[in-house]
Amino acid sequence: MFDPENPPELQTSGWINADKPMTLAALKGKVVAVTAFQMLCQGCVEFGLPQAKRLAAKFNPAEVAVIGLHSVFEHHDVMTPAALQVFMAEYKWPFPVGIDTPNADGPPKTMTAYQMQGTPTLLLFDRGGRLRRHYFGRPDDMQIAAEIMAMAIEDGNSPRDQAASIEHKIGRTLRAPAHHHHDHEHSEHVHGPGCGHDHHH
Repeated sequence: MFDPENPPELQTSGWINADKPMTLAALKGKVVAVTAFQMLCQGCVEFGLPQAKRLAAKFNPAEVAVIGLHSVFEHHDVMTPAALQVFMAEYKWPFPVGIDTPNADGPPKTMTAYQMQGTPTLLLFDRGGRLRRHYFGRPDDMQIAAEIMAMAIEDGNSPRDQAASIEHKIGRTLRAPAHHHHDHEHSEHVHGPGCGHDHHH
């Protein structure tokens, strides 16, 4: 069963815009935003990646790490690592991007581990490495920024009840958009163009 208190590590086969592989374990102490995308997904190119770029521009990298994750579950022959390298250079995406490790039997390994419904997907982790948000689609910039700021205020070793208290304050303060729940309590499906897949593939 998926445990957001102890989420699985990113499983990657390579990195672009990074000197070395990036891990959630090494990033503990920071708030981490991971945008899973496919370069041929319209919702990713028009919304998911630009949102990640805006987050990277606004938040101090010493406090908030913004990462892309190329999670390919369709058109594998076109969306290759070499093509991704060209795509990254052409669009000048400024953040590190990991290549989700392929899985011959279905969606790539990190996508499968996090039960992602498709792309774009945004994962938000607090300073303690807990998964606090899982969005599929188009979450609002102001809502995401507020949630990141709230997590940044917390200490890295803050107890879960302190985090829950801040969660409740955020919930009372923000006007949350309509959403559908996914398989665990930290997930939301925000309406908008995206590329979905069937978990049973």
